Formats: sequence, C-alpha cells, structure tokens
Amino acid sequence: QVQLVESGGGSVQTGGSLRLSCAASANDYSSFCVTWFRQGPGKEREGVAYIFPNGNTEYYAPVKGRFTISRDNAKKMVFLQMNSLNPDDTATYSCAARRYACSWSPGDYGIWGQGTQVTVSS
Repeated sequence: QVQLVESGGGSVQTGGSLRLSCAASANDYSSFCVTWFRQGPGKEREGVAYIFPNGNTEYYAPVKGRFTISRDNAKKMVFLQMNSLNPDDTATYSCAARRYACSWSPGDYGIWGQGTQVTVSS
C-alpha cells in the first residue's frame, strides 16, 4: 500500500514563500504521476500542479509563474515551491498519486496524503 506524507506547510505573509514536500513509500514512485491539490475554506478542491513520471509539468493558471513542482525519484519525493503567495492561496494542500497518467480530477486518484495547511495573511 503506497502512502504519501506531506510536510512544509505554515503561515506566511503576502509575498512570502513556502516549500511543500510529498514523501512516498512506493518503490516504483518514479512511475507515478503526482499532483498537488488544494482546498480553501468553503471552496472546491482544485488541482494546482502535476508532474508526470518523465518530469513534464502542468500548472493551474492562477499559480503559473509563482509555483514550481519538481521531483526527486531517488528520494521518492515531490516538491511544490510556492513563491509570491497571497491570501487566495490559503488552503489545505494535499498530494495525490496515480500510475503513469496525470489528471486534474480528484476522483481519478486513489492515493492521498493527509494534507498540510498553508495560511497566507495580508
């Protein structure tokens, strides 16, 4: 059973930065697509960024140019570097994984971490 554990959340002021990490227990983590989702207060869960097994990436438009997703397969880690944060980025951030193909739909993922809280104050 693959398990994901997020870390790196916290509270920052507008314009600040945070780096989230998603650690996996899977030995073949390099074959997984990993996606960061977020869910803000009173909002639907939305995809933020994903990274294919080959390292290709896609971003949700509002975070493009501010967030960077990357992976270190040897360490079984995926990272989300978040810069120029603003209050709209306040949410619980979760990583999710599925084999090979990426998707923006949360229902397509069966492997989830517990989430980490990001709070951005003005």
